[in-house]
Amino acid sequence: MRLERELALEIVRVTELAALASAPWMGRGDKNSADGAATTAMRTMFDSVSIRGTVVIGEGEMDEAPMLYIGEEVGSLQGPEVDVAVDPLEGTEIVAKGLNNALSVIAVAGKGQLLHAPDMYMEKLAYGPALVGKLSITDPMETTLLKAADALGKKVADLTVMILDRTRHESIIKVLRKVGVRIKFLSDGDVAGAMAPAFPEAGIDLYVGSGGAPEGVLAAAALKCMGGELQGRLMPADAAEYGRCIQMGIEEPYRVLTMDDMVGTEDVIFAATGVTPGEFLGGVRYFPDERAETHSIVMRAKTKTVRFIRSIHYLPNKPLLQQA
Repeated sequence: MRLERELALEIVRVTELAALASAPWMGRGDKNSADGAATTAMRTMFDSVSIRGTVVIGEGEMDEAPMLYIGEEVGSLQGPEVDVAVDPLEGTEIVAKGLNNALSVIAVAGKGQLLHAPDMYMEKLAYGPALVGKLSITDPMETTLLKAADALGKKVADLTVMILDRTRHESIIKVLRKVGVRIKFLSDGDVAGAMAPAFPEAGIDLYVGSGGAPEGVLAAAALKCMGGELQGRLMPADAAEYGRCIQMGIEEPYRVLTMDDMVGTEDVIFAATGVTPGEFLGGVRYFPDERAETHSIVMRAKTKTVRFIRSIHYLPNKPLLQQA
């Protein structure tokens, strides 16, 4: 199915509004209000987008989320029929604590292309274009690092690996320390972390470890647009989560998930707007003259075009700030 290039700019307007709505909650210690503001703004703006969209990755099931729930129809209901993956505020804790790398994120692909990822952990290995086809998530970590260093023409000690700072990653971190690579820890921000190796200016060679499966699909959509790659493997914690995978159509929950498994073989559009400053996007800045600045990225897999958009928004009466 052909996605029109105009859709990319329509989608980025949605992430911009969600970011503008959630940014006033930065540093206020209230992650639920920040997430709610982003979700409400994103859902409202979707009504103006020329798609017949179905949310396949969202805020939860219908009985868990009042809007942007899995299965919800979004868009003007005129235009192409598409799968929609959203994270109105990727990094709710980040915003609550005033930290870096919070994003508002959307991926759009033709109907049936995006993986209906269950809400559980996924083991991930993400990297940029120079390493595509040269690594395997099934290899031991030491082997992966040696292969990556060889392909990049570096010493292993010159590699920089990004990973979420979590106790569940202690065994991986021990290996990384043992071989002597540089480690860059993330407090939160799984999507931004997995995207980082595709940005040369970020200085990240690999992203490893486990994070949310839905975030893995969103990151895979971004990496497809940039020529990078993400390999994943679901980590059902118990029989209930295993059964959830089966229910959602994943017949072999433990198998390696490729890019084609997660985001299909057709075109994908990805958009993100920074809520707080991060590795490759600035955060929302409010000015005293009723204006605000946003920094966004919008990409399309078909053309591999990556656009960075700096926007100045006029917000008379600051309607998005009234809840703050």
